[in-house]
Amino acid sequence: MAPTMATAITDSTDFSDFVINQGHGVKGLSELGLKRLPKQYIQPLEERINMTNVMPQESIPIIDMLKWDDVHVVESVCDAAEKWGFFQVINHGVPIDVLENVKDATHRFYGMPAEEKNKYSKKLSPSNNVRFGTSFIPEAEKALEWKDYLSLFYVSDEEASAFWPPFCKDQVLEYMKSSEVLIRRLLAMLTERLNVKEIDDAKTSLLMGSVRINLNYYPICPNPELTAGVGRHSDVSTLTILLQDDIGGLYVRGNRGDSWIHVPPVSGSLVINVGDALQIMSNGRYKSIEHRVLANGSKNRISVPIFANPRPRDMIGPLPELLAAGEKPLYKQVLYSDYVKHFFRKAHDGKKTVDFAKI
Repeated sequence: MAPTMATAITDSTDFSDFVINQGHGVKGLSELGLKRLPKQYIQPLEERINMTNVMPQESIPIIDMLKWDDVHVVESVCDAAEKWGFFQVINHGVPIDVLENVKDATHRFYGMPAEEKNKYSKKLSPSNNVRFGTSFIPEAEKALEWKDYLSLFYVSDEEASAFWPPFCKDQVLEYMKSSEVLIRRLLAMLTERLNVKEIDDAKTSLLMGSVRINLNYYPICPNPELTAGVGRHSDVSTLTILLQDDIGGLYVRGNRGDSWIHVPPVSGSLVINVGDALQIMSNGRYKSIEHRVLANGSKNRISVPIFANPRPRDMIGPLPELLAAGEKPLYKQVLYSDYVKHFFRKAHDGKKTVDFAKI
């Protein structure tokens, strides 16, 4: 019997050409009607989630931000960042139609032909700040992740207008700008507990001087239990603001070391998580937590995270206000761009990146 197109591609040297070079990504693989997962995506047993370790009774906090300056709201945000590193917010001030529009725009981008999406690949993109790709770091991974992404690093409206894909740029910019007030409020709450009385321009640049937005796509997978949508990692951001669709699939590390907690989609909510940069700046007070995404066997899933980061040229380390209060530093001062380069030169490996900054 002659091999099918799917078999011919996944069992031959044509694989990377089809998925990466031609821009089909895993979405293209999924649409071939695969009956089994290509071997390139089969994760080692220890990297597959054991569902017996999922804690169905546990959940990360859901915080109503309507009265954002209420002391109880402030305490809830700070306590969640200390204990969980993850929480969801509702009544957060970002209009629901803005969230729906950016989800629609994400589907619109991934609905474009491969040759259109491929114009934004590493080899062809007109800007280093715009990157369409698949998996995480294919050249560094022993097993690939079942995900495609469009990564957009914001420099200016002019740059975005010139280089971001026209099918989604307006909606992404609106989502980013509508979220800025929420990010500022959360950072003001969190830093006040760290003895920072006022966030001046220098502190603002340090905490959120650069922004990256990803449009993530997780297509239907033939053997979702054998792979990962995204492997175990913590973010390198200060804060991450994540918009989920209604499919679900995000899991965060529980307080018991080997346990995982599902973060169920909540209509109109945004998921907030502490990144490595804030863990380092808070001298370990706030925790960046391992998280992962499972592949789905029946539905296509999207997510849209905003990563609020220090600027590449910033030095990050425990905040001076903490050291002035007598705390012993747990982390050294590191150039943020060096920290990020360390993260992106290896496969996902849990929280090992933060060791780069430890004293």
